[in-house]
Amino acid sequence: QAQLVESGGGLVQAGGRLRLSCTASGSSISINVMRWYRQAPGKQRELVAAINSDGTTQYADSVKGRFTISRDSVKKSLFLQMNSLKPEDTATYYCYCPGTGTTVSYWGQGTQVTVSS
Repeated sequence: QAQLVESGGGLVQAGGRLRLSCTASGSSISINVMRWYRQAPGKQRELVAAINSDGTTQYADSVKGRFTISRDSVKKSLFLQMNSLKPEDTATYYCYCPGTGTTVSYWGQGTQVTVSS
């Protein structure tokens, strides 16, 4: 019953922006620690951004200065603001909630981001 539901993907031109959302449902999911991953065809899934329990964030070098990860604990939602998009950002983006000692991990269903040149 617990799940992560993503939205916000789409087609944009290079230099454009998108805001991805990931909303958690179910009491078994905590969004204190969350990750955004992406996977392009023929490539490995890569970590894009992370937010830690203390609120600190980390970003892949390829997106630093352009992407921002944030969360809304009341709405139990995770966001990825993507600015100055490049064609190489084209991928399916997945939110991820790591498991704890007593919970399993959860993946969002993925949302497609396509950036045209």
